[in-house]
Amino acid sequence: MKIYADTSAIGGCFDDEFQQWSNELFDEFKSGTETLMLSDLTIQELELGREEVRNKVKEIPKINIIHISITDEAIRLGETYIVEGALTNKSYNDALHIALATIFNADVLTSWNFRHIVNLNRIRLYNSINLRLGYRIIEIRTPREILKSKDNEK
Repeated sequence: MKIYADTSAIGGCFDDEFQQWSNELFDEFKSGTETLMLSDLTIQELELGREEVRNKVKEIPKINIIHISITDEAIRLGETYIVEGALTNKSYNDALHIALATIFNADVLTSWNFRHIVNLNRIRLYNSINLRLGYRIIEIRTPREILKSKDNEK
């Protein structure tokens, strides 16, 4: 699967509450079981974080990463999420993450952001906008929900 990881999914590798699942997901990226979709936006946000978080993506072989760039189309779609009330201007980057994952056909967007991204009511809004505008629906899940590891039930 091509998995778009936002900054929280990466930072989760160093958070007591989320580290088990984020690190297991990163193990899948490292082994090539899954492919990480890494956007310019995520890289920009990582630059503001702690060094260990910034360096986490460097553990993944380049062959297992798809780099994607912010496009005008993604900006327009992200702004549409805001204009139509799925998010507010304060959550512009979150809207852009969702738009990038949608436009670049991620199999799933993974995040620990329960307020703005992994939120059923908001996911329904994003997907209704996507369908109306001719895009496909986007799956949005936590790293825990998408792991292939057998001991995921912990």
